Amino acid sequence: MRVLIGGGSGFVGRELTRLLKNKGHEVTVISRQPGPGKITWGELESHGLPPCEGAVNLAGENLMNPLRWWNESYKKDLFSSRIDSTKSLAQAIAASPNPPHSWVVVSGVACYKPSLTAEYTEESEWTPFDILSKLVKEWEGSALLPDNVTNTTKQVVIRAGAVLGRDGGAMKQMLPPFWLGLGGTLGSGRQPFPWIHVSDLAGLIAHALEPPADPPSPSQQVLNGVAPALNTNLEFTKELGRVLRRPTIFPVPAFVMNTLMGSERAVVLMEGQKVIPKRTQEAGFQYKFPDLTSALKEIVGS
Repeated sequence: MRVLIGGGSGFVGRELTRLLKNKGHEVTVISRQPGPGKITWGELESHGLPPCEGAVNLAGENLMNPLRWWNESYKKDLFSSRIDSTKSLAQAIAASPNPPHSWVVVSGVACYKPSLTAEYTEESEWTPFDILSKLVKEWEGSALLPDNVTNTTKQVVIRAGAVLGRDGGAMKQMLPPFWLGLGGTLGSGRQPFPWIHVSDLAGLIAHALEPPADPPSPSQQVLNGVAPALNTNLEFTKELGRVLRRPTIFPVPAFVMNTLMGSERAVVLMEGQKVIPKRTQEAGFQYKFPDLTSALKEIVGS
């Protein structure tokens, strides 16, 4: 296949590009900067969609960017970087004389309301309740294709949990304090921690890009991009400490996280959801890292 990836130079995009090339596919990345194997967002808008069988959008300002203070400007960037890029790709697909057979957008599990007890599958009903769930609603809405395209193009939304990997994402900020023996639970630690290894997220995207066996559904197919293990923040903390052979005795109080990150953003870490990848497993996807032990051992190299 020829696959077009928006945001392909980021943490998940690099992993997906490597995986697709290893499978023999041809990858073109949409980037802000031109270069070999790349087109710019401006070129996409002016020249239209290049020939491709699959398209993916991963573009978006990093929610956990430690260098950005939580303010109105940052919130605006979180929305526009995701929604504008997704809309641009969806419009290019709709306008193409030969649209791809698969269109995949990766959003997040922030659409599901945090709870210690509720369990969410892809069929769970939800309505926006805070800024991040509102973002997911608009983000997924911006990916919708017009009716005349949905009979040829499969639409898939992957709602990813915290993406764990060696070269970016949440682990990049977590590992240094844990290596120093300064790691600990966030708040009570009882909150669910939905996660997925970056290799499995890339594998799930590649799985979703496969040509549909039947005529595509006119509605978006939703897949929960999380590992099947249901873990809490405490379990994650203890397992990471065990794999690193470091103590985890320094809990981080909620007020510290709220002050450092802004309460609307800290909710991602201080609260969580039990998210079950029901359809993902029913679709036959095989995880390489279905549990924390295997995932963390790969990441820290032990």
